[in-house]
Amino acid sequence: MAELHDDGDVQSGGDTVDALKFFAKRQNAEPKGSSRRAEEMDSALSSNTAGSDTYCYNMDYPRMGTCLIINNKNFHSSTNMGVRDGTDVDATDAKKTFTKLGYKVNVANDQTTGQMRQLLQKVSKEDHGDSASFACVLLSHGDEGLIYGTDGFEKLEELTKYFKGDRCRSLVGKPKLFFIQACRGSDLDGGSLLETDSVDAQTTERIPVEADFLYAYSTAPGYYSWRSPRTGSWFMQSLCEMLLRFSGELELMQIMTRVNRKVALSFESTSNEPEERGKKQIPCIVSMLTKDFYFPKK
Repeated sequence: MAELHDDGDVQSGGDTVDALKFFAKRQNAEPKGSSRRAEEMDSALSSNTAGSDTYCYNMDYPRMGTCLIINNKNFHSSTNMGVRDGTDVDATDAKKTFTKLGYKVNVANDQTTGQMRQLLQKVSKEDHGDSASFACVLLSHGDEGLIYGTDGFEKLEELTKYFKGDRCRSLVGKPKLFFIQACRGSDLDGGSLLETDSVDAQTTERIPVEADFLYAYSTAPGYYSWRSPRTGSWFMQSLCEMLLRFSGELELMQIMTRVNRKVALSFESTSNEPEERGKKQIPCIVSMLTKDFYFPKK
């Protein structure tokens, strides 16, 4: 699908969508982990959460953790995907934001699907024992359940699976945060008018391997995600602003609700194409977090 370019005015250019043109068939799920892995998870959970508040993640670690940013801008001609102008603004803002939050930030540009898999697998195998959390920012084209490398698409679950509890034991019981700027379909949101009037100690427990993940998508399932070549994507602009404004004060899900509000109310697409003007967007936050997550005060 052709991208739209705009610098905020109705010009030859416009807000841009990160879309994928076709879907991949779902593959069979991987076999479940062995009982031995489950026992190892119990041990890791006990050491990671001992002494922490029942309803808040333990932040008493030497490091906040690693933040990996994958910034895909240029794509092989075989993908029929255009250059993602403005994504470097997102990557720069994300790096500054997560660095200020205390993360060790690594940026990888223009990664193939194979390189993305290898990179995430490598990071998952590192020892995160002294880290409070892990964060990943994915900036690319996409569609529902799919994310683009420079040479084609990959299922998002194939990239995040390396951090599940049965694979990455040093992050068991710790937040694993994924922020995803990419389209999830080709629907356009025309919006609608709104009328308004003027601790107990923890014990060792077995937890699901899917626990403690947060997936913050830039848009709702089935919809485009908009991006300005000049100022970056609506979602990443709002995410970075709200994280810096409210970190240390509000819990993460409260911050993400403010991100939703900012994107929903502060942005509207402009384009030379009438059917692409005046469109709206709402992020979608999918949380499997089991506790409140507070970034430390700076």
